[in-house]
Amino acid sequence: MKDLMMERSIQLFAQKGFKETSIQDIVNELNVTKGTFYYYFKSKQELLMDIHLQYIERLIENQEAILADKTTSYPEKLHSIIFKLVHDIEKEGLRAKVFFREMRHLSEEHLEQIIPKRDRFKENVQEIIEKGIEAGQFRSDLPSDIVTLGILGMTNWSYFWFQPDGEKSDREVAAIFYKMLMKGIES
Repeated sequence: MKDLMMERSIQLFAQKGFKETSIQDIVNELNVTKGTFYYYFKSKQELLMDIHLQYIERLIENQEAILADKTTSYPEKLHSIIFKLVHDIEKEGLRAKVFFREMRHLSEEHLEQIIPKRDRFKENVQEIIEKGIEAGQFRSDLPSDIVTLGILGMTNWSYFWFQPDGEKSDREVAAIFYKMLMKGIES
């Protein structure tokens, strides 16, 4: 029931927004009582936090598996991460939308848990860029932090416009992003 409650809440948050969605909306959607909601979550804020934690922790887990692969070059690792981010939006678009759009509604206490994880993801991407520069696989005249923010901005914003059933697949969009990026930073 907890997972189902999270999934339906994600749908409502994506559709109406976090602030505009009430606990009553969530329980009505599931045809359960508020008592059922409070059995699983202390508050709507805690529910939002759980959604955020699940999303970012899964992203980091997938990213670190890519980083740990010793058989791939830094450009291949970068391509894999770009694909993973776009694919994730195809697979879990509403969850991504809630993660990026509704983060502003997290309490300071909850942000203190999410921001370091989000920063870790960014730092891992930056590490790929920096190691790729050291290995001569990327240009050295571009600041790695700005390149990293450009990659994340490009991929993370795709939740807003990417349509999985649209003209381009997730793989095609990732390939376009990668090609745009690599033609600008490859050595």
